[in-house]
Amino acid sequence: MKKIILSTLVLFALAGCKKETQTNNEKTPVTDSVSTPETSSAAIPLKAVTLDNMSEILNKKNDTLYVTNFFATWCGPCVKEIPHFKDKIAELKGKPVKITFVSLDQKEIWNSEVPRFTAEHGIQDHTVLLDSQLLDANFFKTNFKEWTGSAIPFTFMRRGDKTDETLGMISAEQLNEKINSLLK
Repeated sequence: MKKIILSTLVLFALAGCKKETQTNNEKTPVTDSVSTPETSSAAIPLKAVTLDNMSEILNKKNDTLYVTNFFATWCGPCVKEIPHFKDKIAELKGKPVKITFVSLDQKEIWNSEVPRFTAEHGIQDHTVLLDSQLLDANFFKTNFKEWTGSAIPFTFMRRGDKTDETLGMISAEQLNEKINSLLK
Protein backbone atom coordinates (compact mmCIF):
# COMPACT_ATOMS: atom_id res chain seq x y z
CA MET A 1 0.00 0.00 0.00
CA LYS A 2 2.85 2.39 0.88
CA LYS A 3 4.43 1.77 -2.53
CA ILE A 4 1.17 2.61 -4.29
CA ILE A 5 0.77 5.82 -2.29
CA LEU A 6 4.42 6.77 -2.86
CA SER A 7 4.18 6.02 -6.58
CA THR A 8 1.06 8.15 -6.81
CA LEU A 9 2.77 11.04 -4.99
CA VAL A 10 5.79 10.87 -7.30
CA LEU A 11 3.54 10.81 -10.38
CA PHE A 12 1.63 13.85 -9.11
CA ALA A 13 4.90 15.64 -8.45
CA LEU A 14 6.13 14.89 -11.95
CA ALA A 15 2.83 15.86 -13.57
CA GLY A 16 2.50 19.05 -11.52
CA CYS A 17 5.99 20.24 -12.32
CA LYS A 18 5.76 19.27 -15.99
CA LYS A 19 2.45 21.08 -16.39
CA GLU A 20 3.84 24.30 -14.85
CA THR A 21 6.95 24.04 -17.00
CA GLN A 22 4.86 23.88 -20.16
CA THR A 23 2.77 26.86 -19.09
CA ASN A 24 5.82 28.95 -18.22
CA ASN A 25 7.59 28.07 -21.47
CA GLU A 26 4.61 29.30 -23.45
CA LYS A 27 4.69 32.69 -21.76
CA THR A 28 8.41 33.49 -21.67
CA PRO A 29 11.61 31.57 -22.19
CA VAL A 30 13.47 30.59 -19.04
CA THR A 31 16.71 32.51 -18.70
CA ASP A 32 19.01 32.82 -15.76
CA SER A 33 19.83 36.44 -15.10
CA VAL A 34 22.55 35.54 -12.61
CA SER A 35 25.90 34.73 -14.16
CA THR A 36 27.45 31.53 -12.89
CA PRO A 37 31.15 30.75 -12.76
CA GLU A 38 32.65 27.92 -14.73
CA THR A 39 32.24 24.70 -12.82
CA SER A 40 34.91 22.08 -12.43
CA SER A 41 34.29 18.55 -13.62
CA ALA A 42 34.85 17.24 -10.08
CA ALA A 43 31.74 18.45 -8.27
CA ILE A 44 31.76 18.32 -4.49
CA PRO A 45 29.52 15.57 -3.04
CA LEU A 46 26.40 16.79 -1.30
CA LYS A 47 25.14 15.74 2.13
CA ALA A 48 22.25 13.26 2.22
CA VAL A 49 19.72 13.60 5.03
CA THR A 50 17.28 11.07 6.45
CA LEU A 51 13.58 11.71 6.94
CA ASP A 52 14.25 12.16 10.66
CA ASN A 53 17.03 14.70 9.93
CA MET A 54 14.70 16.56 7.56
CA SER A 55 11.92 16.63 10.18
CA GLU A 56 14.37 18.08 12.72
CA ILE A 57 15.36 20.81 10.27
CA LEU A 58 11.72 21.62 9.47
CA ASN A 59 10.66 21.76 13.10
CA LYS A 60 13.41 23.94 14.60
CA LYS A 61 11.71 26.61 16.69
CA ASN A 62 13.95 29.53 17.57
CA ASP A 63 14.66 33.09 16.41
CA THR A 64 16.25 31.95 13.14
CA LEU A 65 14.10 31.97 10.01
CA TYR A 66 14.46 28.63 8.22
CA VAL A 67 13.54 28.69 4.53
CA THR A 68 13.46 25.22 2.98
CA ASN A 69 12.92 24.82 -0.76
CA PHE A 70 12.13 21.37 -2.16
CA PHE A 71 13.20 21.04 -5.79
CA ALA A 72 14.53 18.71 -8.49
CA THR A 73 17.05 19.38 -11.24
CA TRP A 74 14.54 18.42 -13.96
CA CYS A 75 11.80 20.79 -12.71
CA GLY A 76 11.58 23.96 -14.84
CA PRO A 77 9.72 26.12 -12.27
CA CYS A 78 12.21 24.99 -9.59
CA VAL A 79 15.14 26.13 -11.70
CA LYS A 80 13.45 29.42 -12.56
CA GLU A 81 13.04 30.43 -8.89
CA ILE A 82 16.62 29.62 -7.80
CA PRO A 83 17.93 33.15 -8.58
CA HIS A 84 15.35 34.65 -6.17
CA PHE A 85 16.66 32.47 -3.34
CA LYS A 86 20.29 33.23 -4.26
CA ASP A 87 19.55 36.96 -4.09
CA LYS A 88 18.03 36.53 -0.60
CA ILE A 89 21.02 34.45 0.56
CA ALA A 90 23.35 37.29 -0.45
CA GLU A 91 21.07 40.02 0.92
CA LEU A 92 20.53 38.34 4.30
CA LYS A 93 24.10 37.14 4.86
CA GLY A 94 24.98 37.48 8.54
CA LYS A 95 21.33 37.67 9.62
CA PRO A 96 19.41 34.90 11.42
CA VAL A 97 18.11 33.35 8.19
CA LYS A 98 19.06 29.92 6.85
CA ILE A 99 18.01 28.97 3.32
CA THR A 100 18.28 25.30 2.38
CA PHE A 101 17.55 23.60 -0.93
CA VAL A 102 16.37 19.98 -0.66
CA SER A 103 16.96 17.95 -3.81
CA LEU A 104 14.32 15.28 -4.38
CA ASP A 105 16.16 13.87 -7.38
CA GLN A 106 16.60 10.11 -7.78
CA LYS A 107 19.55 8.59 -5.92
CA GLU A 108 21.08 7.43 -9.22
CA ILE A 109 22.13 11.02 -9.99
CA TRP A 110 23.12 12.16 -6.49
CA ASN A 111 26.84 11.86 -7.28
CA SER A 112 26.74 13.13 -10.86
CA GLU A 113 23.96 15.40 -12.11
CA VAL A 114 22.87 16.94 -8.80
CA PRO A 115 26.35 18.14 -7.69
CA ARG A 116 27.01 19.46 -11.21
CA PHE A 117 23.65 21.27 -11.24
CA THR A 118 24.10 22.81 -7.78
CA ALA A 119 27.64 23.97 -8.62
CA GLU A 120 26.43 25.45 -11.90
CA HIS A 121 23.70 27.39 -10.08
CA GLY A 122 25.90 28.34 -7.12
CA ILE A 123 23.76 26.61 -4.48
CA GLN A 124 25.97 23.64 -3.56
CA ASP A 125 26.74 25.02 -0.09
CA HIS A 126 23.01 25.30 0.64
CA THR A 127 21.78 21.97 -0.78
CA VAL A 128 21.05 18.61 0.83
CA LEU A 129 19.78 15.38 -0.71
CA LEU A 130 16.61 13.60 0.39
CA ASP A 131 15.53 10.21 -0.96
CA SER A 132 12.07 10.98 -2.35
CA GLN A 133 11.32 7.26 -2.54
CA LEU A 134 11.11 7.23 1.28
CA LEU A 135 8.57 10.06 1.51
CA ASP A 136 5.23 8.85 2.78
CA ALA A 137 1.92 10.32 3.94
CA ASN A 138 3.13 10.33 7.55
CA PHE A 139 6.13 12.54 6.67
CA PHE A 140 3.86 15.12 5.00
CA LYS A 141 1.19 14.97 7.72
CA THR A 142 3.79 15.38 10.48
CA ASN A 143 5.69 18.29 8.94
CA PHE A 144 3.24 20.34 6.85
CA LYS A 145 -0.26 21.76 7.07
CA GLU A 146 -0.96 21.78 3.34
CA TRP A 147 1.74 20.02 1.27
CA THR A 148 1.04 16.39 0.47
CA GLY A 149 3.97 15.92 -1.88
CA SER A 150 1.70 16.36 -4.87
CA ALA A 151 3.99 18.76 -6.75
CA ILE A 152 7.19 20.79 -6.58
CA PRO A 153 8.62 23.33 -6.12
CA PHE A 154 7.51 23.70 -2.53
CA THR A 155 8.86 26.24 -0.05
CA PHE A 156 8.42 25.91 3.71
CA MET A 157 9.37 28.71 6.10
CA ARG A 158 9.50 28.60 9.89
CA ARG A 159 10.49 31.08 12.54
CA GLY A 160 9.51 30.01 16.02
CA ASP A 161 5.88 28.93 15.87
CA LYS A 162 5.10 30.90 12.68
CA THR A 163 5.14 28.97 9.40
CA ASP A 164 4.40 29.60 5.75
CA GLU A 165 3.92 27.10 2.92
CA THR A 166 4.09 27.90 -0.79
CA LEU A 167 3.27 25.23 -3.36
CA GLY A 168 4.46 26.09 -6.85
CA MET A 169 6.94 28.60 -8.12
CA ILE A 170 7.51 31.61 -5.89
CA SER A 171 8.26 35.02 -7.38
CA ALA A 172 10.95 37.34 -6.04
CA GLU A 173 8.22 39.66 -4.72
CA GLN A 174 6.40 36.82 -2.93
CA LEU A 175 9.65 35.57 -1.43
CA ASN A 176 10.55 39.05 -0.17
CA GLU A 177 7.07 39.59 1.27
CA LYS A 178 6.98 36.22 3.06
CA ILE A 179 10.49 36.53 4.49
CA ASN A 180 9.88 40.11 5.66
CA SER A 181 6.59 39.06 7.27
CA LEU A 182 8.24 36.25 9.23
CA LEU A 183 11.19 38.42 10.30
CA LYS A 184 8.87 41.00 11.97
